[in-house]
Amino acid sequence: MDKIIFATGNKNKMTEIKMILADLGMEILSQKEAGIEADIVEDGATFEENALIKATAISKIARKIPEYENTVVLADDSGLEIDCLNKEPGIYSARYMGENTSYEIKNKELLRRLEGVPDEKRTARFVCAIAAAFPDGTREALRGTMEGLIGHEIIGDNGFGYDPIFFLPEYGCTSAQLSPEKKNELSHRGEGLSKMRKILEKRLGR
Repeated sequence: MDKIIFATGNKNKMTEIKMILADLGMEILSQKEAGIEADIVEDGATFEENALIKATAISKIARKIPEYENTVVLADDSGLEIDCLNKEPGIYSARYMGENTSYEIKNKELLRRLEGVPDEKRTARFVCAIAAAFPDGTREALRGTMEGLIGHEIIGDNGFGYDPIFFLPEYGCTSAQLSPEKKNELSHRGEGLSKMRKILEKRLGR
């Protein structure tokens, strides 16, 4: 394994991923940077299933390209689970209210649905499943989470997606108010990538 291709076109995710895995000693490319295009149907029932679907599909394409035949492909599927909404939006987080609906509108709608709900019932978590498809055909999937509450307003400019409504009581702020370094330390994606990093290091004999 000499390179990592991450199956995403999301620039914000890639910034986080490259920061967390920066000193692994492997070149990290987005799917777009690797020149791989694929229309993948994410029809899994869980975050892990969707992540594996993406990693497997991109790996099959990558292994046919000489430059990437010894590349590990990573993929994630992440979202927000709100307990009092039966864990909505869940695996449909990116598609909640339609794929082209802005997160400002999505966040406002979730806050509207939680109007009058007391703090102790506003529990929620970010979930991130990280999957790896290795050159030898083996696959791994694991999960990272970040627990918190849904706040009462949209606050913060440092994050993206649902970060501005995700409140962390122990820090007294939303995840969109955290520094990038602190967010990577605490976040669901940071936890998932840290776990996957250990698997990659073992594979690399470190």
